[in-house]
Amino acid sequence: MFAGIDEVDWVSMEHAYGPAGDVPAMLWGLASADPERREAALDGMYGAVHHQGDVYACTLASIPFLFELVADPGIQDRGSIVELLTSIGGIDLDEDDEIDEDEIEGAANYAMAATAVTAGAGVFFELMSDEDPGVRLNAPLALAALHDHPDRVLALLRERLPVEPDEEVRLALVEAAGRVALRHRSLAGQAATWLTRLAGEGFPAGLRLAALAQLARCAPDALPGDVVRVVTGVLRQLRAVPVRRHGAGPAVGGQPGVAEAHPDTAGEPPAEERLAPAARLRALPDAPVPRPAAPWTADLLRTLHAGLDDRVAERTALLTDQLRSPDRQQRIDALRMCGGLIRTWRGEYDELVRLAGEQLATPDPRLAEAASHLLEELFGLAAPAADALAARVAADPESWVRDWPSGPPALGSAVKALARLGDVRALPALAAALERPEVPHDAGLAVGCLGAAADPLTGVLRRGLAALPLDERAHDRAGPLLTAVAALRADEALPEVLRVLRGAPEYRGEWVRTAALRAIGSFGPVARAAVPELRTLLRSPGAASATEVARALWAVEGDAGAVLPVLVEGLRAERVHEVRGAVRALGGLGERAFVVAPRLRALLGHEEPWLRVDAAIALWEVSGRAGESVAALLAAWEQNRHVRVRVAEGLARMGAAGAGSDAAGVLRAELASVRRHHAMDGGYGSQDIHEDERLLAFCRQALSGTTGKEPAT
Repeated sequence: MFAGIDEVDWVSMEHAYGPAGDVPAMLWGLASADPERREAALDGMYGAVHHQGDVYACTLASIPFLFELVADPGIQDRGSIVELLTSIGGIDLDEDDEIDEDEIEGAANYAMAATAVTAGAGVFFELMSDEDPGVRLNAPLALAALHDHPDRVLALLRERLPVEPDEEVRLALVEAAGRVALRHRSLAGQAATWLTRLAGEGFPAGLRLAALAQLARCAPDALPGDVVRVVTGVLRQLRAVPVRRHGAGPAVGGQPGVAEAHPDTAGEPPAEERLAPAARLRALPDAPVPRPAAPWTADLLRTLHAGLDDRVAERTALLTDQLRSPDRQQRIDALRMCGGLIRTWRGEYDELVRLAGEQLATPDPRLAEAASHLLEELFGLAAPAADALAARVAADPESWVRDWPSGPPALGSAVKALARLGDVRALPALAAALERPEVPHDAGLAVGCLGAAADPLTGVLRRGLAALPLDERAHDRAGPLLTAVAALRADEALPEVLRVLRGAPEYRGEWVRTAALRAIGSFGPVARAAVPELRTLLRSPGAASATEVARALWAVEGDAGAVLPVLVEGLRAERVHEVRGAVRALGGLGERAFVVAPRLRALLGHEEPWLRVDAAIALWEVSGRAGESVAALLAAWEQNRHVRVRVAEGLARMGAAGAGSDAAGVLRAELASVRRHHAMDGGYGSQDIHEDERLLAFCRQALSGTTGKEPAT
């Protein structure tokens, strides 16, 4: 085995963690009879030689030896090696992909890997009937991804299905057909015809669900018109299937491992889909035991939902059924899928949210936690679950705050979700959280969500600030308290805020002072006792952010002459976020800052989109003229979707979305879109739903002609 492996100059190559001299040991490890050594070798291949999907010279050099391993029936766990080869050779570079100069070598390696693995992909045909079910599980997907004769692959998949005894392998055969159809659109019709037949009532429930999932991916128009009814019926069948030993086929119609009669074939499925006698013998079950749905059900449902894409009503109906399942794990999976749906698509979700709230009363802590995590992300959309959240919070004080082994504590998800609804029933939990020696880092923002309803917490906040040690950890402890005080505009706390401002420690002291200054600014003119302190800070560069001091002084005293020179100087700052702070502060001065209009106009061409948007809004605030500001805002809207909330807010305040205007057209198009404006594939933020709902609200406000705060005069 491995003839020539010592002739490869491994040491001259590198992988993710340095010289590749250890690659031969990993390859030998994959051939070991010791399962722990095999696992360590596989981890090394993925962690170093194929790190995060990368292909190095040593990865290319490994390919012949990996093929040698998969072809040897004496090697154990060959299925994992087939999967590794599929990953190495399965990266497709689009012709339209732009490749930087630094990426040229990597792109060339990907291309060579694809060529090398594809050249050897014929071996996967032989592995389709291997005795090892793990090999048979991965071989179909390898062929679908790598073989350059997809018509042969599709034909083999159809041939293998009736004689394949292992249920999960049969599902892999169906998934491979979907992959062939996606990669080779000329075969999509053939694949869809086969998948449509497999989705019929004469086949086992798992196979039907797999076929429906692949149809959704590669031929959604071929799905049955009543797809919700069909899928929910299949799920009920799956819940009724008893447990079997590995390899057993599903019992349908009272006969284990044999498909029900297909309606088009006089009592039995077509010959190509009937299980062979040997397969039926191997599929005989042990004594059946009731069980939840098979563990692969969730994967198939995720695939189905992904394929249904923007068919929000149907996906919502499916998830509604899943949340009513007697299978708790299926409800947990459904809650996670609800998160993916609601984060990506706009729709009517009241019933889903109500059902999610019902899960909070379950004795299963995993299910309750999954529900509270979902509701935490929904902000106002969680309203149908408000009573359920309140009941959960009242019944479980232990969950009000979560302590972590490292990092500051955080509010529990149910408390946070209830607070984000502005529900006063969150007050006891928030009060308890604020009285802790270390306040949860997100408590201040939660208090802000309640607005004036949280005024009873002012006393707790004052006591916390008064007792706060002004040491090197002050930035962590003071932040939540000061954020809450600012949100409530609790001017009674001015003495305690001034104490923190004066005594801020050197370590991260600017963070503490900034939070204190924002609290003072929120108090407005009633905080006149702070003016001497603020004027002193304004004359002490480095003591605090000059822009933050100026903003607070303007809010309290209203003396434009005192703060204007400082804010104009802030426009020259090197860091963009500091310039943005000065720009927004100048906009707050309104017409008193008209003199800076030319400087703001010049920023409309800045490369940073957020700064351009802030400058456009500030230019309108100081000049009272919306024309060029609106043009800049609409340009930024098209260039960067992440600025849209701020742009829509500005347009709403300007009243610039009159009938027939360009702005009105843009806003109406946004309201008509089903997809959330910043939905991303493969990632999301915890406030994405909230931000998108804010965008929709600003769009409606702008189109209604109801403007917000006018520029100061």
